Amino acid sequence: MTTTRAWGAPAAGAPLEPLTITRRDLRDDDVRIAIEYAGVCHSDIHTVRGEFGPREYPLVPGHEIVGSVTEVGSEVTTWQVGDRVGVGCFINSCGTCDECVEGEESYCSRGPIFTYGGRDRYTDDEYSQGGYSQEIVVRDAFVVRIPDALPMDKAAPLLCAGITTYSPLKLWEAGPGKRVAIVGMGGLGHVAVKIAVAMGAEVTVFSHSEKKREDALAFGAQDLYPTREGVPRDFANYFDLIINTVSVDLDIDDYMRLLRYKGVFVQLGLPPAPMETQARMYTSKRRVLTGSLVGGIRETQEMLDFCAEHNVTPEIELIDAFRVNESYDRTVNSDVRYRFVIDTATM
Repeated sequence: MTTTRAWGAPAAGAPLEPLTITRRDLRDDDVRIAIEYAGVCHSDIHTVRGEFGPREYPLVPGHEIVGSVTEVGSEVTTWQVGDRVGVGCFINSCGTCDECVEGEESYCSRGPIFTYGGRDRYTDDEYSQGGYSQEIVVRDAFVVRIPDALPMDKAAPLLCAGITTYSPLKLWEAGPGKRVAIVGMGGLGHVAVKIAVAMGAEVTVFSHSEKKREDALAFGAQDLYPTREGVPRDFANYFDLIINTVSVDLDIDDYMRLLRYKGVFVQLGLPPAPMETQARMYTSKRRVLTGSLVGGIRETQEMLDFCAEHNVTPEIELIDAFRVNESYDRTVNSDVRYRFVIDTATM
C-alpha cells in the first residue's frame, strides 16, 4: 500500500477536508497515475451530499482525472511511464456481458464499478476513492490517452462532460444537414454545443435566460432562446435531435413538439420527479424519447481524439484544492463558466 493526499467528505453532507488515503500495490495489469488535475462534476456534489443514496465515508469524489503514468504492472503493454492519461467515470466492469464485449462498459449488465463510492466486486471488494487526490491506481484497460493537442487542465472535464454529450450526439448522427437543440448550457451543455458544432450540425441553444447568448454564439450556435416564459413555438417540427442536459422538471411535451418526423429527444439530466408525456407526442411523428449515460472506454478515446482534432475544449476555472467547497456552492448556484478544475498540486 502507498498513501496519498486527497480531499474528501468525512460524512454525508459534510464539507470536504484534507485527507490521507491509501492506494493498492500494483497488480500485474495496473497503472499508477500521478494526478495533475481533477474536474468538479455536479454528480460529485450529489454523491457526497448523500443525494444519490448511501455511501461509505470518508469519501473522495472525482471522476474527471488526468495525469501522467508513473509505474505499470508486469503485464501492461499499452502504457509507459510518462504517458499523458486520463480516467473517467468507471474503473472496472464484468468484461463478459454483451454490453462489455461491445465496448459499452458503462452499461455493463452486472454493473460497472464507478471511480469513487463503490466496491469492486470483480476483484477484491476494494472501496473506490476518486480523483480529488494526488495519485490513483487503475486497471490498464480503463485508462485513456490524452492527446498532446489537449491541455491537461482543460482535458479533465472531457472525461465526463465530453463523453456524456459526445456519445448520444454520435449515436443519433448529429452532423451536416442536422438540426440539433441543446437544452441548458452549463457544464454539460456548453460542451455539447461545441461538439455538435464541430460535427457540422446546425445548433440552437435553449436556456433559462438570455445571459449566455454571447457565449453560445461564440461557441458556434446559431442562436440562444430563453425558456423562462416557455418554449418558443416557432420551432414546431423543426429539430432532428434535442439533447437535454438539465436536471430540472420540464414539460417534455413542449420539447417533443419541436421534433421533426423521427426526431429524437435524449435525456441526460436526472430530474427528481418522474417524466410525464402524452403518447400522441410519439405516435403522430414516430418521435423517440430516450436517454444516455456516459460511454465506453473505446468511445471515450474516440471522443478525446475528436476534440483534439477539432480544438474542442471546455471552458474552465482552475482552482486550488482549498476552494473546493466554495466550488460546490457556486456550481449549485450556476455561478461558474463553465467547469471547475482542481489543481491537485495544491493538495
